[in-house]
Amino acid sequence: MIVATVLATAASRVVTGVSAAVLAVGLGVALTNLVGLHARLAPGLRFASRRVLRLAIVLLGLQIALPELLALGGGALAVVAVATGVTFGATRWIGARLGVDPRRSLLIATGVSVCGAAAVAAMHEVAGSDDDDAAAAVSVVVLYGSASIVVLPLLAGALGLTPHQLGLWAGASVHEVAQVAAIGAAAGTGVLASAVAVKLARVLLLAPMVGLVSAALRRGAADRPAGAPVVPLFVAGFVAAVAVRSLGAVPAEVAGAIPGLTSALLAAALFALGTGIDLRRLVRGGRSLLLGGIATVVIGGISLAGVLIVG
Repeated sequence: MIVATVLATAASRVVTGVSAAVLAVGLGVALTNLVGLHARLAPGLRFASRRVLRLAIVLLGLQIALPELLALGGGALAVVAVATGVTFGATRWIGARLGVDPRRSLLIATGVSVCGAAAVAAMHEVAGSDDDDAAAAVSVVVLYGSASIVVLPLLAGALGLTPHQLGLWAGASVHEVAQVAAIGAAAGTGVLASAVAVKLARVLLLAPMVGLVSAALRRGAADRPAGAPVVPLFVAGFVAAVAVRSLGAVPAEVAGAIPGLTSALLAAALFALGTGIDLRRLVRGGRSLLLGGIATVVIGGISLAGVLIVG
């Protein structure tokens, strides 16, 4: 697992717009489907896909400082909130009409509307979905998010968007942080900063979204254990981490190291998740790809409308 994490991290520095976590999923899938893994590795993989994942989600919160997000202005934050909320709800509704399994459509809705593979993994923790559902959702965010790296700048040029508008649009609509950063880096330093800031505002919505879904699922579960927390502890930890960073309690040296550590932990967790994926079942999920494409168009269209309104 350590070797896989190192390989995925190194490859992510070469492959533009693809995070180490996404590459690690692919490596896990390849190993388990082409080579096979020894059964004695199962406990360690299970630990990584659960405990390590939860720690990574908590640390993700340390990258978010509320004062920096508030500096984006009410207009930009409104675009993020509306685009995220409407896309999540619309994807669930459309998924039901397409006949996509509700748990799978939930993961796709979360991945597209919030923050890609990390959001899929977090929702997977509480949704009762299987690893193939998670794989389908990750495939969606990789495919359409990667396409956005090329398509968004071309459309922005055709529409006459300013660099600031491109940054806002990318941050509000593209799935993975790495994909947003790739668009911003290609367009210039100013665009990169605004795009990533807007994207982190979407990441902040991960906690309330997962918490609300978890609470709804637990209320509807007849076999819910007495005293079980309504909101998962890792979601509460994420919120606490955001508060700590926002209060300025994280030294600059630590804050600078957090993104790399979080990326490595996510890569390890998602590699473990990838080892549980059956490709033969995954390739039969054509409707999942259709749903992901529709969801991508929805969030892109809503966020573009918002960008044009707020300037």
